[in-house]
Amino acid sequence: MFEEKISELSKATPSSFIREILKTTEREDVISFAGGLPNPISFPSEELKESTNRVIDEYGSKVFQYSLTAGLPELRELIAAQLKEKQGMDVKGDEIIITTGSQQALDMIGKVLINPGDCVILEEPSYLGAIQAFSQYMPEFMAIPLENDGMNMDILEEKLKEKNPKFIYTVPNFQNPSGLTYSKEKREELHRLSRKYNTILIEDDPYGDLKFEGEPYGYISKSEFAGSILLGTFSKTVTPGMRLGYMVIRDAELRFRINTAKEAADLHSNVFSQFILLDYLKNNDITQHIARIRSLYKGQSDAMIKAMEDMFPSDVSFTRPEGGMFIWVTLPENMKAVSLFEKTREKNVVFVPGDPFYVDGRKANTLRLNYTNCDEATITEGIRRISEVL
Repeated sequence: MFEEKISELSKATPSSFIREILKTTEREDVISFAGGLPNPISFPSEELKESTNRVIDEYGSKVFQYSLTAGLPELRELIAAQLKEKQGMDVKGDEIIITTGSQQALDMIGKVLINPGDCVILEEPSYLGAIQAFSQYMPEFMAIPLENDGMNMDILEEKLKEKNPKFIYTVPNFQNPSGLTYSKEKREELHRLSRKYNTILIEDDPYGDLKFEGEPYGYISKSEFAGSILLGTFSKTVTPGMRLGYMVIRDAELRFRINTAKEAADLHSNVFSQFILLDYLKNNDITQHIARIRSLYKGQSDAMIKAMEDMFPSDVSFTRPEGGMFIWVTLPENMKAVSLFEKTREKNVVFVPGDPFYVDGRKANTLRLNYTNCDEATITEGIRRISEVL
């Protein structure tokens, strides 16, 4: 009835493919490898309950009041201290903005940086939430193919010369959807090219702490390069329901514009959740908590890989992530993942076909599997059902 009233920017925003799939998986008999859901058994429920009671007792009505757009100063300082300890980053609390999850950060980046027709560079395949967030501002997407150790840097430099893009968006650690991780060499080259062509580098790191073994990889953004924006989140390590993430923005003008965009959107992220998170981080060993999550997810990833090795046909290949939450599967060229999805759904198993992770609308022969939200026995049974269809 009011279709003619809808803005062109709104019409340019695609709906979330995963959200549509998740609507069909509410039945308990459906095995879902679709959503990027943390395992509920990893949530520190008792500790968060203690923090909730403690902050109400300690801060009183302050936890229910309006607050600063950029977030609680104490929380931002604590994040800055953690970044210095873990990554050697010389970052100040004032350079951090607390966001309503990293998805809000992506939206604000699009709002502040993209004019219709501007070129932005993504990975191919790329995180569909970023594609969705940026699409509403009507950019020209330029997708750079991913290799086993990161973007193809030769193609990237060619497009940087040709297109003068506003920014490069990348997920270097256990990339969503592929599970791939950038090598040290490609991290350094990506940093060099961003500086050489004066292009803003968006480094999104929701999964970096979930490295199965060894220390987390070093951030590309740990240098003093003013054109880097680091996105972090507590959704994968504490709880997604709080919807708390952060941005590290070194450039003062860019930080001011992002903060103004956030002010216009929501005034500030949930301040009650910020107080609870601050208290939780101050009174608990987050390193030990993350170690337990890493061990849990490694077991689930190993179970999925072993099941696929044992059951999938030899012409089906897949990535072997070093951490994170996803495995990327490549089917034979003549097989479309959407067709496979329709058949496995009849067997009460769902995943995400690769189509929405590409900006060109292709009918893909790839798919994404999530292993973090099922126990190992369920993972094996789900892979068995998919293999039957294959």
